[in-house]
Parts: sequence; structure tokens; C-alpha cells
Amino acid sequence: MSEVRGIVRVGDTDLDGGKATAYALTKIKGIGIASALAICRRLGIDPYAPLGSLGEEQISKLDWAVRNLNEIAPPWFLNRRKDPVSGRDLHLIGSELILAAKNDIDLMKKLRSWKGMRHAAGLKVRGQRTVTTGRFGPTAGVVKKKEGPQQSKQ
Repeated sequence: MSEVRGIVRVGDTDLDGGKATAYALTKIKGIGIASALAICRRLGIDPYAPLGSLGEEQISKLDWAVRNLNEIAPPWFLNRRKDPVSGRDLHLIGSELILAAKNDIDLMKKLRSWKGMRHAAGLKVRGQRTVTTGRFGPTAGVVKKKEGPQQSKQ
């Protein structure tokens, strides 16, 4: 019986080798359970086998598939379609995904769009109510004054 590795590195992320392959892959930012299952099925890997029990060749295939999901999945499955910079359909993972989201928000702020203005002001962006939620500071609700001995009811 082969040895199960405790930590496996895929997509610049350390993953738990004891978890099922599909569920371990979901710890990579930008890979959800649907993406993980699709990758496993496409490569012919059992999605419920422990990640640490896979061979070196299978792990390198997984790493390639996670990094190049745009080459093996249809465009509607990707998380960044028609990238504004390159015009290509991409699937970003990890720090690339975080950086792209930050750049998108900065572009909205620069263009002074409605969403950009809301981001800049630190307010809700997607139409939520702000009367009772999203308040800042330690006080969340309305505070009543304490009644003193002279102000007692008669």
C-alpha cells in the first residue's frame, strides 16, 4: 500500500492530503466543488480518493488542469470571461483572482461609476438597504438615556 502524504501542493496552495481530492481542491481560491469535480472527471481521477494517495504524475496533471482550466472547460464555466485587458476567457485562481478583483474595483472608482462611488464611500454596493444594516462604529442600535431618580414616572 502506498504512503499517504499529509500536505500536497497544487496551484500554489498547500492542500490537506487526507481529504478527498475534489474537496481538497476547493481550498484553492477560485476552485469550487463543481470545478473540482469537473477537473477530476476530465482527468479520470477518483474525486473521492484521498489527495495524498495520488501518484506524482496524477498530482502534476491536477496542477496543470487547475492552472489551465480555460483550456479544458467551456467558456461559460470560467470565472473571468472576456477579460478587459486581454479579451480572452480566463479562469483565475489564488492571488491572481484577488488582484484582478482589486483592479476591477479600482477601475470602477477611477471611472466614477455608481458601484465605484459606493466602493469608495464604503457603502453597500448591490442595492441592499442601509437604514438598519451596515452601520459603522461600536453602537449598533438606538441607545436610550438611563432614567435618573428625579426623572422617575409618576
